Amino acid sequence: MIGVSDKEGVVAKDKKRWLSKPEPHDYTAAAEYLSLIFRPETVEAVVAALRDAALVQRQAKDLLRASHLPLLPRKDSEVAKDLDKVKGGEKLSPILVVRGDGASNRPLIVADGYHRICASYHLDEDAEIPCQIAGLPASEV
Repeated sequence: MIGVSDKEGVVAKDKKRWLSKPEPHDYTAAAEYLSLIFRPETVEAVVAALRDAALVQRQAKDLLRASHLPLLPRKDSEVAKDLDKVKGGEKLSPILVVRGDGASNRPLIVADGYHRICASYHLDEDAEIPCQIAGLPASEV
């Protein structure tokens, strides 16, 4: 809940945990990951769409459910780093995702920010996480 002490003892409004926009290296990380599952031209188009996408808010629990990814434990090294950042007052970078498709049973793809989603969930599963969402080009659908 916004402004309420969470499981980690951190008192902060959800928006205070997040940067106002992703950092340049987040797009690079997204491209690296997406290059493992898509052709280069698709990666280029998706990353360009992510850069242009407006920030929207989605709950941590919904991002995990839509992506079909498991919740990583608090002691996962990257999740723990993100939890420590929040405790120390550092802001986390928004999440970059590629829209899933329910009709074809394709889950949401977390291009960058999986550990940040998990850290946020551990703080508050209903936390609103800023994210940029892009769809796949028509040639990939």
